[in-house]
Amino acid sequence: MGRRARSCGPLWGVPGDCPYPGTVSPRRNTPRRRGASRPPGDDDAVFRRVTGAERRETGPDGEWAVRRITGAAATKTYRCPGCQQEIPPAMPHVVAWRPFGDGEDRRHWHSSCWERRADRGVRFPRR
Repeated sequence: MGRRARSCGPLWGVPGDCPYPGTVSPRRNTPRRRGASRPPGDDDAVFRRVTGAERRETGPDGEWAVRRITGAAATKTYRCPGCQQEIPPAMPHVVAWRPFGDGEDRRHWHSSCWERRADRGVRFPRR
């Protein structure tokens, strides 16, 4: 016996008239949870959505915009301002800059150096 064609339902009762032949329905464009709202005080979620996954961090050295870089996205060598060592390509790290600046203070840090920046003193480059 052969396989029967499926109909699309009561609106498209004739199997050949279905605008979406097969068994897959079209994608739903409206969100399923219309009543769901974001939690109060979640301004960082809006900031991340607008700026592309950056987040804001506040520490003793001020406010920073921070983005984590994956190893696959790291293609160049950078110098970490925390330890003055090189960050080789393909190593995950952090990029930090002042959120309302012009981007001139954008620096690439080792993740561990960024997390411990408040505990260290100033490190000058080796000669």
